[in-house]
Amino acid sequence: MSWLRALTMLGMATLVGCATPVPTPPPAAEVIAEPPPSAQPVLRRDTLKHLANRDLKPIKTRPLNAKASCGFRDPSGYRGRLKLDVKEASVNRFEASVDVPKKGSCSFNLKDFQQTDHLPNVVLAAKKGDCKVSLWEQEHRVTVAFRDCRAECSGNSVEYLWPILVDNQKGSCS
Repeated sequence: MSWLRALTMLGMATLVGCATPVPTPPPAAEVIAEPPPSAQPVLRRDTLKHLANRDLKPIKTRPLNAKASCGFRDPSGYRGRLKLDVKEASVNRFEASVDVPKKGSCSFNLKDFQQTDHLPNVVLAAKKGDCKVSLWEQEHRVTVAFRDCRAECSGNSVEYLWPILVDNQKGSCS
């Protein structure tokens, strides 16, 4: 009988070894308060190492001032017009149109937008729809960028809509 008992014990040990433990539920998520935003971001060491020995200047946080009445055209026929007047980060005039050959066109007018942000970037949000227009300055250039603006465009021109770059010293754009 001892061999039968040994075989039974071996079978039970095999079954116990194959059993999977019951998973324990994860602990409740801890609420971690985010630190307040500081004026200067803290950069990681590897980021600082990558940026070392480069002639990079931080973008100054100051109210945007820009004025332009310009048009542009590239060799493919992509063309646009912009009328822009921003004083102390408040948009007083904004009209833009872009024509994309064989794709359609996009049109923007300040009356269809409301200003939602002033600093660090000026942001205009469409009163109806998801379109957002962001404006920011780097040195003497102002970028006018478009996001989620399908309703303001015909055809599939929105897929070819690039930011408009304004030379703030000359008032020209490209």
